[in-house]
Amino acid sequence: MNILWNDQIVAKESIIIDPEDRGYQFGDGIYEVVAIYNGELFEWEAHYERFLRSAAALSISTQHIIEKLKSNIHTLIEENSVEDGYVYFQLTRGTAPRFHAYPAEAVPPVLTGLVKKKDTTNPPPSSMKAITTEDIRWLRVDIKSLNLLPNCMAKQKAIEAGVHEAIFIRDQVVTEASSSNLFGVKNGKLYTHPLNHLILNGITRQVVLRLASQLNLPVIEEAFTKEALYLMDEVFITNTGVNVCPVTEIDATQIGNGSCGVITASLMKAFSELLSPKIKV
Repeated sequence: MNILWNDQIVAKESIIIDPEDRGYQFGDGIYEVVAIYNGELFEWEAHYERFLRSAAALSISTQHIIEKLKSNIHTLIEENSVEDGYVYFQLTRGTAPRFHAYPAEAVPPVLTGLVKKKDTTNPPPSSMKAITTEDIRWLRVDIKSLNLLPNCMAKQKAIEAGVHEAIFIRDQVVTEASSSNLFGVKNGKLYTHPLNHLILNGITRQVVLRLASQLNLPVIEEAFTKEALYLMDEVFITNTGVNVCPVTEIDATQIGNGSCGVITASLMKAFSELLSPKIKV
C-alpha cells in the first residue's frame, strides 16, 4: 500500500514516526475522513474547510500542504486503485523535544494519509441499537482533533453491551454519539443539538440538514434531554460510514414502533439519490 507522507506518495513500509512527534505523545493534531465514491471525494470542500478550521484553532500551520493536498489525495486514490472507500488524513504539529507548551520555534508539521477500499463483505447495519453514556470529552469537541480516547471508551462500552453505538449525555442533555451525530424526530419535526463547542459539525450532518430543507422537514436545533430522547418517534445517526442509519432501541427502550420511521426513510432515500450519480453500477 502507498500512503501520503507530507507532499509525497511513498510505500507504507518506508515510514518511520519519530517518538517525539507531538501527535504520538500528546494527540497534538487533527484529522479528516472523506468518503470516496467512484474515485471521487464526497463533500471535499466541506471536509477541507473543517480541516483548516481545526488547524487554525490549534495554531497548526497548513501552508506546506494546502496547495497540493487535494491533488496528492487523488494520486493516492489512483495509485491504490480505490473506486469506493474512504481516505483518512491527519496533520500533527510535528516533532520537538517533549514539553507541554507548543515548540518555541516552528517545526514542520507532519501530514500522513491513507485510503481504504469499501469492505463489501461487511456492509454497515441497516438499523442500530444504542446505549447512553456520560459525555466525558473535553470542551472543544468542535475541533476534529486526534484526542479520541473518550470516544473509544464509549464505543467499547457499546460493543460490550451488544449494541452498535453509544450516545453521549452531558448534564442530562443529549449531545451526539461516539462516532456520529444524532437526530430525533417528534411530531414530524427533526431535533438535533445546536452547533457549538460540544459537538462536531459533521459533514454528513450538514448534508442531512440540506436534504431536510429540500424535503420541507422542519428542523429544530436545540438541546434535548435523555428523557426526551426515549420519547422520540424516530432516532437516527449520521456519519461518513453509514450516512443515515435508524436507531430503533436505546438503553433497551424501544424507539417509536421499533423500526425505521417514515422521516428517517425519506432522508435515507434522498441521500441515496444524491449519491446515485457518483456510484458506479
